[in-house]
Amino acid sequence: MTNNRIITHPVLEIPKKEIVSFYWNKSKLVGKKNEMISSALFANDIKIFGHHHKDGSAQGIFCANGQCAKCTVIANGIPVKACMTRVKENMIVESVEGLPELPDVDENPHISNIEHTTTDVLIIGGGPAGLSAAIQLDEHQIKTILVDDKDELGGKLVLQTHKFFGSVEDSYAGMRGMDIGRMLAQKVEDSAHIDIWKNSTTLYVFDDKKVGILKDGIYKIVTPKVILNAAGAREKFLRFKGNSLSGVYGAGAFQTLVNRDLIKPTEKLFIIGGGNVGIIAGYHALQAGINVVGLCEALPECGGYKVHEDKLKRLGVPIYTSHSIVSANGKESVSSVTIAGIDKNFQVIEGTQKTFECDTILIAVGLESVSEFTQEAKSAGIKVFAAGDASEIAEASSAMFNGKIAGVKVVQHFNPDVKEIPKSWYEKADILKSHPGPVQELKALGREKGIFPVIHCKQEIPCNPCSTVCPEGSIQMQGDPIKGLPKFDGECKGCMKCLTICPGLAITLVDYRKDHDHPVVFLPYEIANVEVKKGDDIALVDVDGNSLGTYKALGARVTKTSNRTQIVRVKVPRDIAKKVVAFIIQGKEATQKPTAKKNHNCIPHDHIQDDEVVCLCERVTAGEIRELVRKGITDMNQIKAISRAGMGPCGYKTCENLMKQIFSAEKTAREDIVNNVRRPLYIEVPLGKFANGGQK
Repeated sequence: MTNNRIITHPVLEIPKKEIVSFYWNKSKLVGKKNEMISSALFANDIKIFGHHHKDGSAQGIFCANGQCAKCTVIANGIPVKACMTRVKENMIVESVEGLPELPDVDENPHISNIEHTTTDVLIIGGGPAGLSAAIQLDEHQIKTILVDDKDELGGKLVLQTHKFFGSVEDSYAGMRGMDIGRMLAQKVEDSAHIDIWKNSTTLYVFDDKKVGILKDGIYKIVTPKVILNAAGAREKFLRFKGNSLSGVYGAGAFQTLVNRDLIKPTEKLFIIGGGNVGIIAGYHALQAGINVVGLCEALPECGGYKVHEDKLKRLGVPIYTSHSIVSANGKESVSSVTIAGIDKNFQVIEGTQKTFECDTILIAVGLESVSEFTQEAKSAGIKVFAAGDASEIAEASSAMFNGKIAGVKVVQHFNPDVKEIPKSWYEKADILKSHPGPVQELKALGREKGIFPVIHCKQEIPCNPCSTVCPEGSIQMQGDPIKGLPKFDGECKGCMKCLTICPGLAITLVDYRKDHDHPVVFLPYEIANVEVKKGDDIALVDVDGNSLGTYKALGARVTKTSNRTQIVRVKVPRDIAKKVVAFIIQGKEATQKPTAKKNHNCIPHDHIQDDEVVCLCERVTAGEIRELVRKGITDMNQIKAISRAGMGPCGYKTCENLMKQIFSAEKTAREDIVNNVRRPLYIEVPLGKFANGGQK
């Protein structure tokens, strides 16, 4: 095995798996049984899987979710998606150089009957919303099929190693996302009324009120009375020079590699986007031992929770607000990134370009709902509900609670006598999906005796586990019981429960009992693969990441109730004790820009360069699209017919937003734009699957 595997992690267990041998372009390699081909290749430091037939550009991983085909390889003679195909003993895997040849097929395929199934409810998606809804349906004994395209339920929850925000009562705040996902999945899997179809992809909701589903490679048709769309969201992409290089991909792909497959896909990561998705991905990178070179956000402030942002700052990750990416640089793969400051009109400020060495650029610039199934069901005349990100983009804590509400609504459809949903549920749902409040100044506690928590929260967000877990009742939420800022007022026995449950790692404990002038500060710490031992010098920082000096650690340990969070103890002078929040683990050598400056032309941020790739599947550039728009073409279907933009395997999922940006830049009125008609399948499927249901 190469060193691209994660061999130690502060939160995740590293399971032992059987080793298998396979071949890559005639070279014998080893992988782990049942892991995806893409992960096995990354583990062997192979990140380019072939070259595009149109321009010879390098192809590699992009979505890691089966929705595009950038990771296509030839496995035992068949073109497959490397991110969705498991490696097997002696499998022969080859790169795709140009257009892959279609395999020989049986000229007289066996035509068999396709299985038809009926159900009361079809839930599309086994993530937080779908599982929460399914639990409600099970309680009322409603016959349900739940379809998910992964081999494990939980959706993105199972990729989240951090503790969740929200409400303890309603969204399990304080638990790690992966633990929540598996807990919800177990409840559904124990159900007698929920039929779970894993490794199954919903393809389309047809106008005859039937739904086509590819279940374990076999095509089936389901006729439901009701559909609940909980299919989640897809990541938005971004236009910039070099956006098609290998090493440019989204947070979902990154977290899949790191937290599901335990692969270390990069040594130096740069993040574009300061929402919760990008910030959390940076935190996961540090947990995996990856250097995070920096993060840039176009707005003056990050859109994610302040405590998330501060976690990165305090660990040594620089965050550049009012900055955007100018270019990804490299021949085939990313070797560096150039960012620049932008003004309030999003124009690049001359002379502010900064170039950083990195090998991966993570794009985290927002999500869009997978709403196709809702629209298709409405068109077919099927009663349909939507929950989670498929309905409205919000945090997973909100998706769980809104999934619960949607589940009850489905129950009411079948049984109108079921009790009305309380008004308080809707009020709570609004709180859980609410945006962060303004950043406030911290008010220092005047107390300097005994032991007590110091709470470093500066922003109202939906989060209340510290007040819920305090056995003395000494932490109270000011204002709203979920979203108010927590305040300590009372007695503390030093149990550290508030410290270890806080999702933002924003609570410390200060103990004056043994030495009033040099109290001991207890710090939560979750990057334990960067080990802290007794006597180590640690560089302490305040809530904003400002240096407070270097002091020796007294030790670090996990307690029985800390849920894999270490407690680091350090003795400090009294005047900084209540300011200490964390310590830096990533030195400046990991984040400094190269001394050799690259010459990059300064362009307005809202100007779309002709050579920027808009359609990654068909390699259609912004210049080609702009030329058609300037000729007066406003029908995206006509543009597709002429240029092939949107005709590739991803089916317009990535390039639609980028094309609309070109319309906007060319001053095309929104009402004049004719939207693309999406293809009638969610993903591409071999025709033989429809001929015989995939059976042999």
